[in-house]
Amino acid sequence: MATTNILETPEADLAYDVHGPAPAESEQPPLVMVGQPMAAEGFATLASFFPERTVVTYDPRGIGRSVRKDGRVAHEPGVQARDVHAVIGAVGGGAVDLFGSSGGAVTALALVAACPDDVRTLVAHEPPLLSVVPDAAAAERARNAVTEAYLAGGSGAGMAAFIGMTSWPGEYTDEYFAQPPADPVRFGMSAEDDGRRDDPLLSDRSWAVSGYRPDADALAAAATRVVIAVGEESLTVFTGRTAVATAELLGQRATVFPSHHGGFMGGEFGYAGQPEAFAARLREVLGREGRGNPGKRPNPPFD
Repeated sequence: MATTNILETPEADLAYDVHGPAPAESEQPPLVMVGQPMAAEGFATLASFFPERTVVTYDPRGIGRSVRKDGRVAHEPGVQARDVHAVIGAVGGGAVDLFGSSGGAVTALALVAACPDDVRTLVAHEPPLLSVVPDAAAAERARNAVTEAYLAGGSGAGMAAFIGMTSWPGEYTDEYFAQPPADPVRFGMSAEDDGRRDDPLLSDRSWAVSGYRPDADALAAAATRVVIAVGEESLTVFTGRTAVATAELLGQRATVFPSHHGGFMGGEFGYAGQPEAFAARLREVLGREGRGNPGKRPNPPFD
C-alpha cells in the first residue's frame, strides 16, 4: 500500500509515493527509486520486493502527476537532482539508498555530485550518457536522428528509430547510418503520424540528460558508495556500453544485474524483465559494506 504526497516547490508540484513502513518505523534508511522520463509507476513491481523498507518513488517534474510551474519543458539533470533532494528532505532527509535507472541514474549521479550527504549508496543502472563512450560523436548523431525521425513522422517513426538505435550492437558505424528508416509496423506500431511532438523521450527535451557529463572528481570525493549497474542482456548495446564506460570513468567495474534495460519491471509497460532476480541482486548490492569507488581494476570491466 502506497501513500501519495504532493511536495509544492516554487518551480514544480512534485508527486511522490511512500511504500511500506514509515521511515521512522524502518530499521533501514529509505530506498528511493528514480527514473527519467519514466514516472513512479514503472517501479511498482520492484518496490513490492522490498516490503520491509520504506520505498519512495516519484514523478519527475513535468511527467506524470508532477506539474511544472517554471514555464520550461527541458529535462535537466541538475534541476531534477534538486527535486530529488527536496523529496528526500520531505521524507526525513538523508542518507538514503538510491536506485536510479536510465535517465534517473543520470539524475542520481548529479545529485550525489551536488549533495553527497543525501545518499548512502547509489546504484546507477545503465545511465545513457553519450559523452563517455568511445564513439561519442556517432552516438550523438544517432540520438539526433531519432529526434529527427520523430519530428518528421510522429511517435511511431520516432519510437522505431529509438528501438533501432538502442538495440544496435556495438559502436555506431557507417553500416548503422546506411540503414533505411526503421519501420514502425515491424515493431507492432502504427506508421501514421499521431501529431505529437512533445514526447520527453523522443523529442529534444531530454537531450541534456543524454548529454550530461558526470563530475568524476566530485563523485570520487563523496562518501557515497557509487555502484554502476549494467544488465547482462545489455552489454553490447548502447545503454550497456554507456554503463561500462561510466564505471570506467569512475575507476570501477560495472556491476552486472539480471536482464535488460527494463530488467526490474514486471510488465508495467509491456517490457517485462526479471524483476525477482533483479530485486535479489539489488538487495545483495545494497547490503555490501564499504565504498563503491574502488579505484582502477584490470579487465574484465564487469563485476
